[in-house]
Amino acid sequence: MAAKKMTIEQSFEQLDSIIGQLQSGELTLEESFKKYEEGMKLVKNCNDIVDKVEKKLIVIEK
Repeated sequence: MAAKKMTIEQSFEQLDSIIGQLQSGELTLEESFKKYEEGMKLVKNCNDIVDKVEKKLIVIEK
């Protein structure tokens, strides 16, 4: 699933899974880099969602 189509809750769940995999120590270095990159995309997605909500709140407050 592409990060942009995920809800923030789905992104957090996927991030939690990735963190668990990285902490397990069972991944190769290459797999770890791929998971890290995937995690960073998910973090960016979460940040984008939060930014949009903040902007909407600013407009509503005015």
